[in-house]
Amino acid sequence: MTLLTATKVRHCFGGLCALADFNLELHQGELMGIIGPNGAGKTTVFNLITGVYRATEGSIRYRGAELVGLTPHQITARRIARTFQNIRLFRDLSVLDNVRIAHYSQTRYSPLEALLHLGRYRREEQRIIDDSRGLLAIFKLEHLAGETARNLPYGSQRRLEIARALAIGPELLLLDEPAAGMNPAEIDQLMELICGIRRQFELTILLIEHQMKLVMGICERIKVLDFGETLAEGSPEVIQNDPWVMEAYLGGGAVG
Repeated sequence: MTLLTATKVRHCFGGLCALADFNLELHQGELMGIIGPNGAGKTTVFNLITGVYRATEGSIRYRGAELVGLTPHQITARRIARTFQNIRLFRDLSVLDNVRIAHYSQTRYSPLEALLHLGRYRREEQRIIDDSRGLLAIFKLEHLAGETARNLPYGSQRRLEIARALAIGPELLLLDEPAAGMNPAEIDQLMELICGIRRQFELTILLIEHQMKLVMGICERIKVLDFGETLAEGSPEVIQNDPWVMEAYLGGGAVG
């Protein structure tokens, strides 16, 4: 089943075209990667899908419904979550509260029930705490629940950001350079973690990444962007052996 489609999407900043004639078909349950040099338009794709930018031209549809023109919170309500290239935690809140806060888009109690601490409010709050601690356990962060987020090591902050994204109960998860700043051992752990949460939460995952070990190791299909245009698309094996990709991005020899 096709979950997300982008058709002839174009996005420009004044006279600069960041993305041109972009097309994407993402299937339910798939794990797909987008790679390309800095400035290729990768994060622009995520910003268009999540409503941070509005496409200059083209259509982006999720489960058949148009996303272009919706606000980020409307898109989040459709069970689309993301992380960011630059970590965006609530740095002065605790690790637990960073995850708790993401649950509040799904609360069902009324403002009056919250004000008076009535039964449904108390039950919902306990559920949120329990679910948040459960997510922290999956990411091996439960022992740091009371720690201030800014005090976590970099790799742990990355994991916390993914845990927070999962708190909204997404069906589609967008990961923007999740391995950035990680050492080889942390990347191996992250690869295992991404594959694990994909199975456990039945996720469809679209990721942007520069770490080729991660991309080639877990992605089933890869799209290559260069200067806002699609250079190639296919399986990891196809991408690794594409001469244009090797020339533009993977460091191969000149194309004859």
